[in-house]
Amino acid sequence: PSFCPFASCSLLSCLMLACSSSPSFASASASARLRVTCLLRAGSRSPSHPFFSSRSNTLRTRTMATASSPYPGECAPLRDQGTLTDADQVARFASAVANNTTRVLDIDAVYESEYLKGARVLITGANRGVGLDLAKEAASKGAVVIGACRSSSKELDECASQVITGVDVTSVDDCMRMAEKLSGEAPVDILINNAGYFPDVADDFTSGPAYEEAIKQYDICALGPLRVSHALVSKGCIKSPGGKIIMITSQGGSVTWRQVQNANEGTDYGHHMGKAAANMCGALMAEELRGKGIAVANLHPGFNRTDMTRKYEHIWDIEGAVEASVGAKRVWHEVGRVTLTQAGCPFVNCEDGLEIPN
Repeated sequence: PSFCPFASCSLLSCLMLACSSSPSFASASASARLRVTCLLRAGSRSPSHPFFSSRSNTLRTRTMATASSPYPGECAPLRDQGTLTDADQVARFASAVANNTTRVLDIDAVYESEYLKGARVLITGANRGVGLDLAKEAASKGAVVIGACRSSSKELDECASQVITGVDVTSVDDCMRMAEKLSGEAPVDILINNAGYFPDVADDFTSGPAYEEAIKQYDICALGPLRVSHALVSKGCIKSPGGKIIMITSQGGSVTWRQVQNANEGTDYGHHMGKAAANMCGALMAEELRGKGIAVANLHPGFNRTDMTRKYEHIWDIEGAVEASVGAKRVWHEVGRVTLTQAGCPFVNCEDGLEIPN
């Protein structure tokens, strides 16, 4: 394994000594020697070390060996996610209620939206659900809202400054046509990749994996944001530097959390795999677009009472699901906090503002 938190320090010392005195180790490249040293040192961490989160020893601060490490002989640190949000949604909401946590229970008390005034924001899937409420909320705060969708709705037409229809995020041509329409205008300050898909179908080993639906979810939720973002960036439609690309993804894309939220049951393969891929898309874009001054973040909007989540309405109350209008404020509050990071891509739970492990 890459690390062993309970390994004996004396054993590790012996291993390090053996490696350092080995002819093959001595002849290896500097980066290769650094990788071995990092793996051995990682093994000496104790459960009480900051290497672990305070919650169930969940991995928090990780280390990475690179040939260009600014720390000679040491492991270059990855971006620290800080205190992580709780994986157990029922316990998380119950704790917020018991402690009267304002950030979770009353977003209006902490909501900061001044940055939206005059900002140009483009929202995909803006004709309904969370996307529509994001559009309404941004417009109410003075933003210039551009809604992109396959077909519009009366409510979107009433709040958006511009609506671009005929945009199917599974089509490269549609995304490029949208970018062409916007290329002669002022660049977009914030792109919200919101368009998604979550069918109400059985997707497990008992009923059989829903392969076709899984492919559709992957195409819309993971490749869709890539098509949209690439089209807009390639045409100079995203402010650079200073722009933001926001991925509306899900805690369902956390591989680590499947051990809690899907313990001993699995299920919903298409949803979880698609969202994990979407998170990877955000992480890779953050690295590639950092040089252009474009910040990227993955945001879990929280549990919202929408048509897409209606199949879970029996747990809306116990898990703290909120109206989409409240969820929209939570999202915009976190969008305002997104900045250009030196490393990594934030993966934030908009319910409480804390990060989620990947």
